[in-house]
Amino acid sequence: MIKVKLKKLIDKTTYKFILVGIINTLVGSFVMFLMYNAFHTSYWIASASNYIVGSIVSFFLNKYYTFQNKGKSIKQIIYFIINIVVCYLISYGVAKPVIKFIMGFAGKHTRDNVAMVLGMCIFVCINYLGQRFIVFKEDNTIEKIANNDNESNFH
Repeated sequence: MIKVKLKKLIDKTTYKFILVGIINTLVGSFVMFLMYNAFHTSYWIASASNYIVGSIVSFFLNKYYTFQNKGKSIKQIIYFIINIVVCYLISYGVAKPVIKFIMGFAGKHTRDNVAMVLGMCIFVCINYLGQRFIVFKEDNTIEKIANNDNESNFH
């Protein structure tokens, strides 16, 4: 039963999201590490720059390519922004102290760079769930998965 639910959760949409994520990660990471290492901005400004630029790329690619969402509403844009902000704050708010605890022996510059990578990983996971099930959700996506499981039990 869990395997069936995971199979329905991890579908072609997941793979499209990963492809879009690679594109937007490359663009955003370039901006983030450029800001931090070349322009010497703070950890927070560099990582925020990543998500401002990456989020714009992500919104359009995920809306039209990944989720093929045709809806046009300010509510969707607001949900997207809230999702990005919450994911960002959680991801980078967790990553920095975790890396400081694990790598207390390393210099601040090294810890911040590693924390930015960890923050990116955390962000990708929770952002996918937020975009798929909140921002660009199909009507009753979770109910469809549950109903399909119930139907498959009867066949």
